[in-house]
Amino acid sequence: MNPGFLRRAPHRLGWAVLLFLALASGPARGAAIVADLSTHIIAIGGGFSGDSVVLFGATDGPGDIIAVVRGPDRDMTVWRKGKVAGIWVNAESVTFDNVPSFYSVAASRPLDTLLPPATAALYRIGANNLKYEPVSFVAPDRARGFAEALVEEQRRLGLFARETSKIAFLGERLFRATLAFPANVPTGTYLVQIFLVRDRDVVGGQTTPLVVSKVGIDAALYDFATREAAAYGAIAVLTAVVAGWLASLPFRGL
Repeated sequence: MNPGFLRRAPHRLGWAVLLFLALASGPARGAAIVADLSTHIIAIGGGFSGDSVVLFGATDGPGDIIAVVRGPDRDMTVWRKGKVAGIWVNAESVTFDNVPSFYSVAASRPLDTLLPPATAALYRIGANNLKYEPVSFVAPDRARGFAEALVEEQRRLGLFARETSKIAFLGERLFRATLAFPANVPTGTYLVQIFLVRDRDVVGGQTTPLVVSKVGIDAALYDFATREAAAYGAIAVLTAVVAGWLASLPFRGL
């Protein structure tokens, strides 16, 4: 049997059960929205080429849904190239703290029809509404330019989604969306924030975690490289030297 199927089957069953319960009784008392993921773990092993997770849930009545997927925060440095002695080099940089390593948004309708700009900025919905704070003082105009370059670079890498994904409704209360993750998705604990929107305002919400983790030999190598960086570097150099020496053997007698 396929181990992947065995691992995912309980989540698919949980999805069906949740939808049945939502239809039968609606969200829990006092909760305007209930939601869950088809799995709370994305396992990265050899040959990993990306994955997707199904978000599903129910509301207590008509409304729209916005889902934000945010990866673990990290410090990120943006470089600007300049000419030094006629050669293009990294001339200046700005480092921002608490930047999400991954960011995507899904919605049941276009964001600009769901929320006014001020509300979207308040809840940090949309990559342009994230707070990009330099770790040291930088003039506001300069910081803004580097922040825009940071967003564009993350989009180029596929780590900040360019487009808003679609959340589909099944009837008035049940919703579903597919959240996609690229092959280069960073590891760590992600937060999936789900917002219920009515009359251009957020009236309810829920946050659920998602773990992206390496498994198998990839995880062992990553853990060793992190804990024993010097030893890992020495082994990598020695391996490269030995590989080069072995490759040269057939030509030594020529």
